[in-house]
Amino acid sequence: MTDIALHLLLLLFLAAFLAGFIDSIAGGGGMITIPAMLLAGIPPLETLGTNKLQSLFGSGSATIAYARAGHVRLGEQLPMAALSALGAALGAVLATVVPGDVLKAVLPFLLVGIALYFGLKPNIGDVDKHRRMSVFLFTVTIVPLIGFYDGVFGPGTGSFFMLAFVSLAGFGVLKATAHTKLLNFGSNIGAFIVFLGYGVVLWKVGLVMGAGQFLGAQLGSRLAMTIGAKVIKPLLVVTCMALAVRLMWDPAHPLRLWMGF
Repeated sequence: MTDIALHLLLLLFLAAFLAGFIDSIAGGGGMITIPAMLLAGIPPLETLGTNKLQSLFGSGSATIAYARAGHVRLGEQLPMAALSALGAALGAVLATVVPGDVLKAVLPFLLVGIALYFGLKPNIGDVDKHRRMSVFLFTVTIVPLIGFYDGVFGPGTGSFFMLAFVSLAGFGVLKATAHTKLLNFGSNIGAFIVFLGYGVVLWKVGLVMGAGQFLGAQLGSRLAMTIGAKVIKPLLVVTCMALAVRLMWDPAHPLRLWMGF
């Protein structure tokens, strides 16, 4: 596929803008961009590769906004971002080995669990809590593991990073959101490099959507920093539930195929 109609490019730009806005606050932007590209007639493999290109603009834009406001120190967090990128690269390379159907079957239940955790736990706010895992252990285990998942499959990566930062690293919701975008940027780079090597990136589509992602992420991150947990928590819950429903609604979802409906 070498060309795409102008009106489809415009719709993809708008989809990316909305995805960047939501993703900069709660994650889950792929829930919008991947179906949009598939509906535009882009083949699945090119959709995954191009999605990583345009996602770089959204996660990068949000990272810059949060860093400028002092919510994340880029220099101190680069090792985490590097390991996230390494994990994602390995995940993208080994995607054919990992049982994708199992991941797709389990993911909706994991997302519902994350939504319930953030929705029902009353003391989650913008203030940091007690850390349950050392920085070193968190960096060398949890970060590359989630990055690996992003390279293999992807949807919900931001939600998993959020859960890890809040429940294990003791971060407040706003700080967790800021660091999530940095590590998501790292995982996007790692997977993008692999997909680029396979030649499955549509540059025109990716750059047009990247512009939408950048603008949407700027707006979303500024809203998150203004309102904090009051907007992040409910949007995270809604995003996780919506992503779970969308995955289960897919006629090709493994559970629906296994159960015969």
